[in-house]
Amino acid sequence: MSLVHDGDRLINLDYKPQMPHDKSKGIAIVGAGEIVVHAHLPAYRMAGFRVIGIYDLDRIKAEAAAQEYPSMVVFASLQALLQHPEVEIVDIAVPAKYQSEVAKQAAAQGKHILCQKPLAETYGEAKTLVEACAAYGIKAAVNQQMRWSPGIQASRSIVKNGWLGASLQASIQVNVHTQWENWPWLVQIPTLEVMYHSIHYIDSVRYVLGLSPEYVYADGSKFPGQPYKGETRTMIHMKFPGEARGLIHDNHNNHMPQDDWYATFRFEGTEGNISGTNGALYNYPTGQEDTISFYSNSLEAGRLYSPSLEGRWFPHAFMGTMGELMRAIEENREPENSILDNLTTLQTVFAAYRSMTENRPVYLEEVDI
Repeated sequence: MSLVHDGDRLINLDYKPQMPHDKSKGIAIVGAGEIVVHAHLPAYRMAGFRVIGIYDLDRIKAEAAAQEYPSMVVFASLQALLQHPEVEIVDIAVPAKYQSEVAKQAAAQGKHILCQKPLAETYGEAKTLVEACAAYGIKAAVNQQMRWSPGIQASRSIVKNGWLGASLQASIQVNVHTQWENWPWLVQIPTLEVMYHSIHYIDSVRYVLGLSPEYVYADGSKFPGQPYKGETRTMIHMKFPGEARGLIHDNHNNHMPQDDWYATFRFEGTEGNISGTNGALYNYPTGQEDTISFYSNSLEAGRLYSPSLEGRWFPHAFMGTMGELMRAIEENREPENSILDNLTTLQTVFAAYRSMTENRPVYLEEVDI
C-alpha cells in the first residue's frame, strides 16, 4: 500500500504501479514511433527494466530511438529480434493493422507479448490472436496504460477498498484540441476518436468499476471542415448490470485557449464519490499531475479527502502495463490487462460504432464477428 498525504493525516491508497521482483527479463521493442520514444523507453528506464533492443522497418527511426540508450541493440530484422536468446518479452508498438502478424510470430517463438491498443481492427481478428496466444502458452497483455495513471489507479483502489459502497455511475469528460495530424496515419482512418482515444476511457471505466457493460448507446460527429475522416466528438452511454451507468463525453475541437480545456473524471457510489482530473491533457503535451478528491461515509462522513498523487499518465503509467505483465509471468497467472480481458473493451468499442451507425443501443454479445 502507498501512504499518501491528505492535509494533516496519511491514508493508505494503493495507486503506484507494482513492480516485479525480477526486473532482468529481456525486453525488445518492435516499432520506434513517438510513443516509444516519449513513453515506453523513459518509463522502462525509470522502472529499471532491461531493454535489450529495438526494431523498426525504418532503421533510422530505430537508431534515433536508441540513441540515449547505448546498450540497446538496433536489430536488422524482426526475425533477428525474435531469435535473440535473451529476449523474453516483445513490446509491440505498431498500428493495429500490422500488430496481429507480429504478435503471432513472437508467440510462436515462445515470447511473452505486450500489444498496443486497439488490439486489432476487427473483433474476429482479436479473438484469433487471443486463441493463438493461448495455444502457444505465452502471457499476452494490452498496453491500456491509462489504468495505471495515478488518478485512475487511485480510484480503482478506493472502489476496491469498498469506500464508495456499490458503484452507481462513472463519467469522463474531455474538452480539448487534439491535432490528429501529429499521427499522420490516423488522419484517413474512419474510426478515429473511439478507437484511438476513448478506448482508454472505456477500458478505465471497466477497470475502476470492476464491471463490464451490457449495452452501449453512442453518437459520433465531426467538426465542420475538419481534415480528418473519422469522428472527433463522441458521447458514449454504457449500461452496466444493476443500477450502474457510465458516460463518456469527448470533444477534440476546443479552439479556445488552453485554460478553457478540461479533462475530468467522476465515480459515484452509494457511500461516496470521487472526482479528479486527467493531468496529461492539461497543457498538452507538457501535462501536469493528476488530481483526485473523494468523500466516503465508510471513512468519515462529510470529510473531503484530497491526497497528493505523484506521477503522470505519460510516461509513468507505462511502468504499470509492462510491470503487470512481468508480475504475471513471475506468478504464472493471467495479467489484469490480458488480451482476453481486452476483448470486452474491444466489444464495447465496436458496439459503440454499430450504435452510431444504427442509432440504437447495441448489446456487447451482438459484436462477435
